[in-house]
Amino acid sequence: TNLKREVQRYQRYGEMIGHDPAMQKIYRTIETVSQNKSTVLITGESGTGKELVARTLHDRSPWSKGPFVAVNCGAFSESLLDSQLFGHRRGSFTGALTDQEGVFQAATGGTLFLDEVAEIPLALQGKFLRAIQEREIVPLGMTRPVKVDVRLIAASNKDLREQVRLGLFREDLFYRLNVVNLHLPPLAERRGDIPALLDHFVRVFSRQYGVPPKHISPDARDRLIAHDWPGNIRELQNTIERAFAITTGDTIELE
Repeated sequence: TNLKREVQRYQRYGEMIGHDPAMQKIYRTIETVSQNKSTVLITGESGTGKELVARTLHDRSPWSKGPFVAVNCGAFSESLLDSQLFGHRRGSFTGALTDQEGVFQAATGGTLFLDEVAEIPLALQGKFLRAIQEREIVPLGMTRPVKVDVRLIAASNKDLREQVRLGLFREDLFYRLNVVNLHLPPLAERRGDIPALLDHFVRVFSRQYGVPPKHISPDARDRLIAHDWPGNIRELQNTIERAFAITTGDTIELE
């Protein structure tokens, strides 16, 4: 197919880089599901690029001209997350000085990406489930529901099936989110993609630092390819940026 030829030739799909068979399978799934509004659950370890997958899904969709709104569900307390997701009316809680729309409304006509979805408190999951099922929300301080039209993408670095078993995540909500599952493998399981990622980040930081592209010595490259990368692509990116920051010559050496 055209997609397969594109991936094999350029080792990338949009902004996603990787020639590994697991990544090619993800590219094919994105190509298919981006054209409809099926809810997508992206799973994988921290640093594997879940938000980049979500942005690629949005960019390839018919709703790409609409907003892409990303929220980290683990960054808020329960009351603040309720307001962040669904909005609130002035006076609905202490400090609510004005009306505020939530991200479901802000993302209308586009894509809402909810990262760390396992961190949504159990008490709030029922309201979240209703928003997904009915495509409507009830902002804090209101009784009348508001219709919303968004493409929902969720992500988690936790095993949601295990969270359900532990009683920390609603089973019905899990099945509502897990319509299409995209699982990103850890970088250690696709070492063949590391050289292309290294070359990509060298180009990125050459532009960012305003210097000619640096070379990575063979010894350094071998060590980078052999490393287990527990922090995945994010750790690799930070390592190359640090190398640019401390290397004065045109070659990044092993030391």
